[in-house]
Amino acid sequence: MGEPTQQEKLPSTPPSPMIISPKTDSGLGHTYLRTPDRNKVYDHINPNVGIFDEQVLALVFRRLNWDPQTLCSAACTSRRMRAVAERILFFELCLSRAPRLVSSLVVVPNGSQLSGVVGSSPRVPGGWGAVAKLLLFCCGCVPSKFFSLPDMTKGHFAPVSRFSKTSGKSFLVRRCWGDKLYVSDPCEHAAPAGEDEDLGVYRGVFGGFMQSRTRACLIGKNVQLEVRIRCPYCGARVWSMTAAGLVPKSASRRLGTHEDSLEYFVCVNGHLHGSCWLARLSDDGSDDDSDRGEDDRAADETVAW
Repeated sequence: MGEPTQQEKLPSTPPSPMIISPKTDSGLGHTYLRTPDRNKVYDHINPNVGIFDEQVLALVFRRLNWDPQTLCSAACTSRRMRAVAERILFFELCLSRAPRLVSSLVVVPNGSQLSGVVGSSPRVPGGWGAVAKLLLFCCGCVPSKFFSLPDMTKGHFAPVSRFSKTSGKSFLVRRCWGDKLYVSDPCEHAAPAGEDEDLGVYRGVFGGFMQSRTRACLIGKNVQLEVRIRCPYCGARVWSMTAAGLVPKSASRRLGTHEDSLEYFVCVNGHLHGSCWLARLSDDGSDDDSDRGEDDRAADETVAW
């Protein structure tokens, strides 16, 4: 029998997966690798190519109007996609839904335009994924030391939320009025069993929290971080503003509740979440917005899907 020809040496049905490599033992330049070996090869390839190209992804999701559910599903597909989402896409989502709020969270040089696609997006404590979740998700409520509940209330996506800097000022003691804080209107939940009043859940975010007077007060008073409760948006540890004695009376007036019927927390990254019992409104009740000027109304942000 003679020597096998070059064609007889090649497998009739190539195994999968197959990649093309410049280093080869076969005449056609084919090298067959198993999945673990293939992953090692791809680890050395530039990640910013193909479907992982940030410009391409930005165009795709802009076409989808930065749909939150689609973006979250895509971010769960791989670690590389998650990294791109955290670095660029979640920032673009926040910017599309709440541009004024986002601009107050970051420092932008004069003449510059906020964008995460060219270069890299500006950084915020906790990441833009946490800010995006805060804008679009009501975290629900769990029982705490100063706010008892028969059972926990589950979170849910909030179709529309209004974040107000004027409301945020109502949650700050007088010596901290210079801080930037956006707080949402309370999300109303049906009264739990055994309760006469509806449950209100609200959330907010500080701008420049690391340099804020609120953080300085918490550290100066040596307020201890909570042991059981974590931030529902970034997972960081939180301070109880009730335990710290930093809940002003204006907060209860803004929420329409009694002074001893609310509690809220602030995490080390500047995310706020809290709950209250919503008092029944009388016919002559007002929303306490009479002191709101044009600048205050212009700073409000309505966030929708």
